[in-house]
Amino acid sequence: MLERPVGLGGLVEREIPGDLQGSRLAATSDSSPASSVPSACTSTQPLVICRVDAGLRKVSPDADMTAAARRGQTEREYDAYVANCPSRMLLDRMSDKWVASILVALGDTTMRYSELSRAVAGVSQKMLTQTLRTLERDGLVTRGVTVSVPVRVDYSLTPLGLSLRQLMRGVKDWAETHMDEVFEARDLYDHRMAEQ
Repeated sequence: MLERPVGLGGLVEREIPGDLQGSRLAATSDSSPASSVPSACTSTQPLVICRVDAGLRKVSPDADMTAAARRGQTEREYDAYVANCPSRMLLDRMSDKWVASILVALGDTTMRYSELSRAVAGVSQKMLTQTLRTLERDGLVTRGVTVSVPVRVDYSLTPLGLSLRQLMRGVKDWAETHMDEVFEARDLYDHRMAEQ
């Protein structure tokens, strides 16, 4: 059996002996260190996403699988429910209160550091700087420096940051809309706990 990488999430293409033509195969992960998906994220269950073409004797994407199912399988390469998965670490970072506030404050505009500091009330200079660096490293924010006296530093969201901003804006709007209901629920809970 001949295997060679095909570059799709570490899957390999196989040439199969003639007597196995038409049988379904479980896709295998490339175990080379060049694989981009950490093993902590991948499922231990083999994915049956390939089949053998009867005439060509090599593996191709499964014709029986819908496009949505194929997309779903490639999206499962990262699993935020696995503790060591990078997507879990990214999710932890995105749930930070300063990240959400900065993304929503930046919006579709470019802001100077001082403007952003005023817009995000309560953030210290140290936390704002650290959070902006982290967001820049993750590709969510761009930092532009204009040489002048004093030096002007502007921040804006990248297309990736704008896509996340839409989600964060929705969470912010939900929190503002439902805060009274949350206060009522807290009061009921506290009253119930006091009676016990």
